[in-house]
Amino acid sequence: MDKRIAVFRKEHFNAAHRLFNPKWDMEKNDEVFGKCNNPSFHGHNYEIVVKVVGEPDPETGYVIDMKALSDLIKENVLTKLDHKNLNMDTEYFRNLNPTAENICLVIYEILRKKINPILQLQVRLYETERNFVEYPVG
Repeated sequence: MDKRIAVFRKEHFNAAHRLFNPKWDMEKNDEVFGKCNNPSFHGHNYEIVVKVVGEPDPETGYVIDMKALSDLIKENVLTKLDHKNLNMDTEYFRNLNPTAENICLVIYEILRKKINPILQLQVRLYETERNFVEYPVG
């Protein structure tokens, strides 16, 4: 019998960004990114949901200690992204367009290095109440 179970931790952060491709002129950037290409940036109240899947430890009953997961997210993601201009204040997006897709991938990569590889990991990022992305898919 499969005893894997999914546990979830939700967090939020606020950040500004600008969607812009430096290889394109302003007209092309405006056409593709619209108001998200504002040179003065714009902000979002992001929500992240981190999903960890595995079998509960026979000694603790935990798939992962939720307090430890919360601390891991705060220390490695929130402190680096919260109340930042993603384009200008973070190393991750100096040469990477900070779309919701790319932000989700970056968060996944940060956490994947910190969570036991036998556990499955998935990150869902809400950019708005209605727009969200997740990685990996499935």
